[in-house]
Amino acid sequence: MKKVKTLTIILIIVLLTMVAFFGIYTQVQNRMENQVRDYELAMDLKGARNIRLKVSEQTNEVIKDAEGNVVETEETLTDEQLAEKGYTKEEQPVNSQDVLTTENYQKSKKILENRLKNLGVSNYEIALDEKTGDIIIRLPEDNQIDNIVSNINTVGKFEILDSQTKEVLMDNNDIKLANVLYGSEGTSGTAVYLNIEFTKEGAKKLENISSTYIPSEEGTAEGNTTSDENTTEENTTTEENTTSDENATEEDTQTEEKTISMQIDGQEMMNTAFDEPIRTGKLQLSIGSSTTDTETLQGYIQRASSIANILDNGNMPIEYEIEENKYILSDITQEQLQWVKIAIAIVIVLGAIYFIFKYKGLGILGAISTLGLAAIYLLTIRYTNVILALTGIFGIFVIILLNDILVNKMLEKVKREKGQKTTKPEVKEAVKESYKEYFLKLIPICISVIVLCFINWTPISSFGMVMFWGILLIAVYNYIITNGLLKIRADK
Repeated sequence: MKKVKTLTIILIIVLLTMVAFFGIYTQVQNRMENQVRDYELAMDLKGARNIRLKVSEQTNEVIKDAEGNVVETEETLTDEQLAEKGYTKEEQPVNSQDVLTTENYQKSKKILENRLKNLGVSNYEIALDEKTGDIIIRLPEDNQIDNIVSNINTVGKFEILDSQTKEVLMDNNDIKLANVLYGSEGTSGTAVYLNIEFTKEGAKKLENISSTYIPSEEGTAEGNTTSDENTTEENTTTEENTTSDENATEEDTQTEEKTISMQIDGQEMMNTAFDEPIRTGKLQLSIGSSTTDTETLQGYIQRASSIANILDNGNMPIEYEIEENKYILSDITQEQLQWVKIAIAIVIVLGAIYFIFKYKGLGILGAISTLGLAAIYLLTIRYTNVILALTGIFGIFVIILLNDILVNKMLEKVKREKGQKTTKPEVKEAVKESYKEYFLKLIPICISVIVLCFINWTPISSFGMVMFWGILLIAVYNYIITNGLLKIRADK
């Protein structure tokens, strides 16, 4: 029975070791892919995308009347036409001098940080030059990086305007939060919605707007319902009859097309009217159409998530442009990383050999135990989203050494002279004493490790997280596995 239990544990450890060091490969289309999750490497090991955002110096062309008021016009006017109307053309900077302040630079940086966090980007660096307002961002290179970069300098100015008068009816200050919702549309597939929830004041504005911007049931102006008496009177008035058909048509069209325009950074998302008043304070906008295609659906979700992230964090007070966007290679090559993996394996094997030479048969159990801990530890780092920096790799070596110290202490206390046998109560007492001595000395390290985990700098937090999971695993694993192997070997 002892042999069966021991062989079972050994077999499990061997399998875990094979998975941790070599992986599990399955065929995907015409290639073999490792199904074991890879390590999440920090930028010092993987490389990074370096992005420099510069305060925009671009200008917009505006047209003003004789009184200096901005004139909105959709048609392109020549210089002669401008002169005839008494208009002047001016170049206006997108960032006026009064917004170029340190406070606004810092606010823009904070908004960018919040956007990155909402996108799930934890491993990033961001720095602000408070003199120029330039912002430098370093992001890990992955499959989402291009989508992040394409939206990173979006100002996020949200507006709901009257389509005809261009009057701003609602803006960012009215938004409480924005997120993405999904809905099943039966056989047609899944639909994606951008859900915008408004503040208390914003909800009142939305109800008022949705009550106002509803198409007339008759599809004509209220003036068309004028009584026959008034109509007869109007028909007798020569001046009103001479009103051009063109003006009448234009007035009717304006009445019929009473709509709102929803825009982000001046780009229209939609132009619409409302079917009925909205009293919930929530606006749900369909992104694309319902679909069963996974790739198309992911595209809709990505688009909706980008918009929601921008709206949820407010608009930047300053407009930026991307001055630099380049990939920075890591100083550590893939070949060097392979040598690091080999070095870790060598350290583990050397520890196992040491136990075998020193403790003979008892040492074999210690060697098997250390191999098992190393395998589970490396898998734990992969599946707990630990960002592995160069300092984290150093932490792996430290954990292997700390584990060897504990196992050596346990074997030393269980060891007996030749011919002597160890009972289970003696093993229990030896393990108890080993844990007490070991972890009392480890308390200061444990406290320091917990503190390091919360420091928002990847090289430090990486070391802290690697050490945290390692120490936790040393305590749990050795109490279950190493202790169990020693008890199986001992006599009753």
